[in-house]
Amino acid sequence: MEHAPCISQIATLLADPKRSAMMWALMDGAARQAEELALLAGLSPSSASAHLGRLSTGGLLKVETRGRKRFFRLAAPEVGAAIEALASATLVSTPQPIPDIFKNATPLAKPPARRSSLLRARLCDDHLGGTLAADLYQRLLEAGWIEQFDQRVTITLKGSTELASRGVYIQALAHRNGKLACACPDWSERRPHMGGSLGAALLQLFMQSGWLSLPGDSRALQVTAAGQREIHRFAKETELEIAL
Repeated sequence: MEHAPCISQIATLLADPKRSAMMWALMDGAARQAEELALLAGLSPSSASAHLGRLSTGGLLKVETRGRKRFFRLAAPEVGAAIEALASATLVSTPQPIPDIFKNATPLAKPPARRSSLLRARLCDDHLGGTLAADLYQRLLEAGWIEQFDQRVTITLKGSTELASRGVYIQALAHRNGKLACACPDWSERRPHMGGSLGAALLQLFMQSGWLSLPGDSRALQVTAAGQREIHRFAKETELEIAL
């Protein structure tokens, strides 16, 4: 076990609800002032400064100085991915509705626009997460492109044919490492979205089509007007298809 990564330090840093609340506020990739993070976590400025110092020293946050102000952001995309994985793991391991691990935080009257975009569409590991992804997963099921039995997801013959017509070839995906398709729990929607090689291929297709883009080091994906329209149509049966 001497070569096993030491995760206890990071786990200890994230175990505190106040620090978790501040980390969660930075999940959209934005840089925020200590005063704003203190408000979000329900902390005094001095207490927030102490917590932020620990998170920075621990390598989870990086500090940007702008004049007399200090701004904090996630140190790397991997930090956001780790936090999202923990949120998803909480959803999987909890049969009842996911507990609000940030219930002690004081919410803003109006959530920032970038926060809303994070919930709508974001990177979840190497695939699409958020409302857009959860809606797409449901359409794939309803259209008969995929089938789900318990936690096992299979791609139907119809799904393989339809996906191939859009440039996503299942036989090629089958040679990749990992699962071909899986139901990835979405922490914000509390329903699944498409994971596995198929999930990654769909995200690649959407981005290459210019429907989605990833600005800077944010995890929030920008959805174009065409993307909103085309992804909504993806796997949606027409009235003619339903009649047949």
